[in-house]
Amino acid sequence: METYEQVIASLRLSYNEKMATQRDQTEKDVWKVEERQHFLALLHQEGKTTLLEVGAGTGVDSLFFQNNGLDVICTDLSPDMVNLCREKGLKAYVMDFLHMDFPSALFDAIYALNCLLHVPTRDLPTVLGKLKELLRPGGLFFLGVYGGQEEEGPHEGDPHVPPRFFVHHTDEFMQHTLAQFFEIVSFRTIPVSNRKWHFQAFVLRKAYRA
Repeated sequence: METYEQVIASLRLSYNEKMATQRDQTEKDVWKVEERQHFLALLHQEGKTTLLEVGAGTGVDSLFFQNNGLDVICTDLSPDMVNLCREKGLKAYVMDFLHMDFPSALFDAIYALNCLLHVPTRDLPTVLGKLKELLRPGGLFFLGVYGGQEEEGPHEGDPHVPPRFFVHHTDEFMQHTLAQFFEIVSFRTIPVSNRKWHFQAFVLRKAYRA
């Protein structure tokens, strides 16, 4: 079984300049745009102003939040992805989940779209704990991943080189694990065509009091 460090090192190679540029030119799925808009509306409703996007990729979502009035910082493990974020005028840093050099309770919100599905199952609680530390009490966390059944390892036919490491979980596993760290504000599943998984969309909240 691959370690967290091995997975991160491999993913840095997978998300190289060529793949970063390709992703930057790919149109976003309508349902992803809708999920992003719903989260923005909730942030505005609650007066949240600071947001951290982890696994930000090329920065498309971070730029959306920044253009809609939020103070945004984004991180990604790929230097090539971070360069594209910076070209968009974003504050972006090369960091992975376990090595984010920010003060505790700095952010009102965290946004994580299809990035925690690269975290090995045994490391997921540690990563969730780190993200929780970065949120202010009452802070909101959007977590979106593909799941529905348990599977861990590279996908057959993955076009990235080297093939990426993925982890997928059942709805029950995700709800049980997340509830140990956050209040589950909402959870819904979204069918995705041409995939054996569905999308798991969570809005989570850090408790106001420990």
